[in-house]
Amino acid sequence: MKFSFRPVEGVFYDLFTKASLNLVKGTELLNELALPGVDVQSVSERLSDVEHDSDAITHELYKKINSTFITPFDRADIYSLGSQLDDVMDHLEAVGNLLYLYGLTELPSLPREMHELINVLDQQAKITSEAMPRLRSMKGLEEYWIEINRLENDGDRAYRMLLVRLFSGEYDALTVLKMKEVADELEAACDAFEHVANTVETIAVKES
Repeated sequence: MKFSFRPVEGVFYDLFTKASLNLVKGTELLNELALPGVDVQSVSERLSDVEHDSDAITHELYKKINSTFITPFDRADIYSLGSQLDDVMDHLEAVGNLLYLYGLTELPSLPREMHELINVLDQQAKITSEAMPRLRSMKGLEEYWIEINRLENDGDRAYRMLLVRLFSGEYDALTVLKMKEVADELEAACDAFEHVANTVETIAVKES
């Protein structure tokens, strides 16, 4: 494999930023599910398109790691951050796909707590996309991981209240099983955003 001996720091930062902007696209698509008369199949298909784009960004990142002699920070941390950003997108896509495949949007309405979780994810995505460009200077990042942690706690509370509603007897058993799987993906996405923030904190501490 041909190695580049010239630092290509900008490439890595650009790829992190592109990946985080795709997460914003993903949560915006999930928010469309709350709109009346939404075409759920279209939302699911567009989420899949964004996920495929995220996969391509991740593969490009891995290629750069393997072909670059000098990286802006630890290779393992670059790999971990790229992989974790991709994990978030995987969970977002799974939410849209499950809602469509299970026909859950045909219910009179999705549980309020499910929309609250999606709102938390939307906030996490926007904050993450604002933070990624700051990796270049490693400045102003502490407020980012603190806020992501706070939002993850909000997500946990919404998830627990969603479980309470699901097992309250309001829904039939089959619907509960379907919505529980969606709820688990939403909660996993919240956690995955926190994993990204934890890795950014680790990188910032190492580079300080």
